[in-house]
Amino acid sequence: MTKKQRKIFYPTIFILGIFSMVWQVVIYRNTIIELSILIGIILVIGIISFLLDFKNYGKTYNYSGIGLYFYSSMHYVCGFGFLACSIFMLTNYYLADKKTTTENYEIIDRTFLPKRPGKAGSENKPVFIIEYKGKRKELVFYSQFYKKMNLYKSVEFEIRDGFFGFDVLKNKKLIE
Repeated sequence: MTKKQRKIFYPTIFILGIFSMVWQVVIYRNTIIELSILIGIILVIGIISFLLDFKNYGKTYNYSGIGLYFYSSMHYVCGFGFLACSIFMLTNYYLADKKTTTENYEIIDRTFLPKRPGKAGSENKPVFIIEYKGKRKELVFYSQFYKKMNLYKSVEFEIRDGFFGFDVLKNKKLIE
């Protein structure tokens, strides 16, 4: 790859990685998976890509010293790491087993995501916390449920086995 091609490649991978992080958040909310596993994937892939390609990055940009290490590691972790984590999450979610089981869980706590400042039409989103197989899981719902959030007693949803074995939650319903 030429220097000119690499000057297009690195920023493209970085931007794709940042945008893929948005999908990761949505999929994470509907998957039972430890955050430490996802952070591990991001860091391991980022470090491996750093070790394999650092010389090319150094030849592409005119950074030196700590700046070179900072910008290159940022590109590798945010670009390659987030992309790899997104591929992992999307594969687990979309290639999940078709067989579902329906379960009902008691809501043990409630909170909310505040509306985003300056965002027109933004509303508070209720977050219901359940105990799922010994782990606390936060379930985010649409803002239309916020006003009556204290009336809901349990959550019912379908569970599918994800491709990599991490449970996927579908069709979440609040029960009064």
